[in-house]
Amino acid sequence: MKRSDKVALITGSTGGIGSETARLMAAAGADVVVSGRNAERGAATVRSITDADGRARFVAADLTDPTSLRRLADEAGTVDISVNNAAIFPGSPTVDQDPGTLDEALSANVRAPYLLTAALAPGMIAKGAGSIVNVSTMAARIGMPGLSVYSATKAALESLTRTWAAEFSPAGVRVNTVAPGPTRTDMVLATVGEEGAEQFTKTTALGRLAAPREIAEVILFLASDRASYLTGATVAADAGRTAV
Repeated sequence: MKRSDKVALITGSTGGIGSETARLMAAAGADVVVSGRNAERGAATVRSITDADGRARFVAADLTDPTSLRRLADEAGTVDISVNNAAIFPGSPTVDQDPGTLDEALSANVRAPYLLTAALAPGMIAKGAGSIVNVSTMAARIGMPGLSVYSATKAALESLTRTWAAEFSPAGVRVNTVAPGPTRTDMVLATVGEEGAEQFTKTTALGRLAAPREIAEVILFLASDRASYLTGATVAADAGRTAV
């Protein structure tokens, strides 16, 4: 990317993988739209970009609210890159799952990227180019106790990747997914704790957690012209967890 050549919208970019992706996109020359619910954290992400001579702005959005999503799409305008990163990470055995949390996760993890993509894709199609990157999880491919809702929503997102690739790629818009393995983010640590996170490391071929930046690098690659022949793909960035 050349400076000011691309506009990139990243949902859930006030921390973790999202904020690292925003910083990498900006460093690669994109004008970045940082989005999330927490304005203070959003401002911190924007500041980290502008302090490094990048370009970014924050647009608040609640992904469980369709009206807020529509406003986000309108304020973002025509974008070249859309990263559907924001998600709710509920952890509960199926028999104990709270119905309200189930509905919230379906709204944030499936309906939100669906509606946002439906709003943004026409602008990309009109330009004849664009890249959509969905962020899934290794749990969409392997059964993990307590993650029934999260894994199901991410499996749905991977299915949407394939459908959107079939619909949009003939117009020059690529759609791909990155499926991270265990990553050291606040959301993961808040859900499973430090001990639980360390247990995850024993299941990977590399024997460690990912740093958020490592996943962000894969997202940047999929969004960039370096991945120009990739569409409809799900890239496992999981230290070999789903392969060995």
